[in-house]
Amino acid sequence: MSTPAPPELPPSQRPPNGRETYNAVTDIVGGPNVRLKDNLFQGGAILVCLLLGAGIGACWTSSWPGSIIIGAFGGLLVGLFGSGIFLMIFRAVRHQQGRHD
Repeated sequence: MSTPAPPELPPSQRPPNGRETYNAVTDIVGGPNVRLKDNLFQGGAILVCLLLGAGIGACWTSSWPGSIIIGAFGGLLVGLFGSGIFLMIFRAVRHQQGRHD
């Protein structure tokens, strides 16, 4: 006589796998983020902000070409910190809900 298979646990009650544990540790403590979606989002946000900053720098003054570089650098910083803060808050909310994907 064979024993029946144990019932499958719902996702909220099963132990986390290695990837979920790594993601939780890097989100809470720190470390490199290996989520492709997060990295693509952050790269896109930085690129958009960099281009917007360069455009604003070009419109600011046309007599000095360095204004484009300064505007692009400012846009890069805004994109980097803005997207990083957004991802930090987004991941904190997801962890609070018990989703460690």
